[in-house]
Amino acid sequence: MIEPHHPKISIARQCELIGLSRSTYYREEEVRGESQENLDLMKRIDKIYTRYPFFGSRKIREMIKREGRDR
Repeated sequence: MIEPHHPKISIARQCELIGLSRSTYYREEEVRGESQENLDLMKRIDKIYTRYPFFGSRKIREMIKREGRDR
């Protein structure tokens, strides 16, 4: 719905017209840029951290490698 290169209406005004905050527009734009592989990996990291909040990044990386997802 938002045309980022519109010659007359700024992104801020377009967001205002449809009732969308600019931060939401930019956040969704960032998420769209991620590959499905990265999104899946981030979900897995989140699940591990939620279950084991005392694990650090090295331990989480080790668990992911054991699962065969080290790429």
